[in-house]
Amino acid sequence: MSIRILVVDDLSFMRTAIREIIEASGFGVAGEAENGVEGIMLYRERRPDVVLMDITMPVMDGIESLRRIVDYDPKARVIMCSALGQQEYIIRAIQYGARDFIVKPFRPERIVSAVRKVAKVRE
Repeated sequence: MSIRILVVDDLSFMRTAIREIIEASGFGVAGEAENGVEGIMLYRERRPDVVLMDITMPVMDGIESLRRIVDYDPKARVIMCSALGQQEYIIRAIQYGARDFIVKPFRPERIVSAVRKVAKVRE
């Protein structure tokens, strides 16, 4: 059974890049959302194994979306993505239940290792 990942990022090129990394690593894409509101809706509909979510997005940011997803499902496995210089957001994300964080720009191996870690997949 493949790990299914929901990708939530407002930038289309980032979603595409992350999707390509996920698929090349043998994981599946459960869906893509361009803001936190869409991310929450897709999480509830598709129940992915892992969520990769950007912090800075329009409509609803990743921190609030994370909080709402974890309120809905305390076992949710969310990995937050942020740009350099957003350390305060990273700390808040961990406090709200993020399982890991990835700093942009990232290397593909970092995404794969984070997903494996939070999904508890052995290499």
